[in-house]
Amino acid sequence: MTTHYFEHPLNEKTRIYLRVEALLNQLKTAATFSDNMQHLVFYRSLFDLLEIFEQIQLKSELAKDIEKQRLTYRSWLNIDGVDQNMLRGILNEIDEVHSQLMSAERFGQSLKEDRFLSAIRQRFNLPGGSCCFDLPALHHWLHLPEDNKKVDANRWLSSLQPLASALKLWLNLTRETGNFRDRTAHVGFYQSDADEANILRLEIPMHFKVYPMISGHKNRFAIKFIDFSSGQASTSDIEFRLAVCS
Repeated sequence: MTTHYFEHPLNEKTRIYLRVEALLNQLKTAATFSDNMQHLVFYRSLFDLLEIFEQIQLKSELAKDIEKQRLTYRSWLNIDGVDQNMLRGILNEIDEVHSQLMSAERFGQSLKEDRFLSAIRQRFNLPGGSCCFDLPALHHWLHLPEDNKKVDANRWLSSLQPLASALKLWLNLTRETGNFRDRTAHVGFYQSDADEANILRLEIPMHFKVYPMISGHKNRFAIKFIDFSSGQASTSDIEFRLAVCS
């Protein structure tokens, strides 16, 4: 069965984390420069990340959240029924990632200080601003050998590796706290308690031809399914799977 996978954050910090994850994935994919337009995705994603770094102290927030996870997992040590080998493996990974995070530079610092990136960043905010007459430095860079461009991209991406590792760990551990369960939205509507949750994960069969509109916060949420063709609220019973992740 073909399904539509959907995630929704239940607080603003998790919303930012998911946006950063999406941007890091775009960067990784676009860094191959497999066609002539990939550089637009690469630089747009990179500069969007810098905008986020300037708005929130992401490093300190992420470090605090990783530390909370470490304390939670440590509380399970020597508890009967808990796989202690797996638990210690997770704690070792948390310790390593947290250490790398704390010793890393402020996110985006070296990128902001890069002369080439600084020269082209502002023009990317203009509609069509990546044209050669607007960004001659970028136009020159695009004609460099592929190896040179990949060296630059890898250097920029390497400065983001502590962020990528810490965010991946936090999101993976958070997602694993929720188990998918079968649910039914009667007349296209479903609501429930969340109990300090961070993320909702949905699997929606495509044959229903709907998408979710979700409202709520860490303690309660509501899901309204919208018919894709009409744009109106569905009046059908929608069977889907839901995981509430803390």
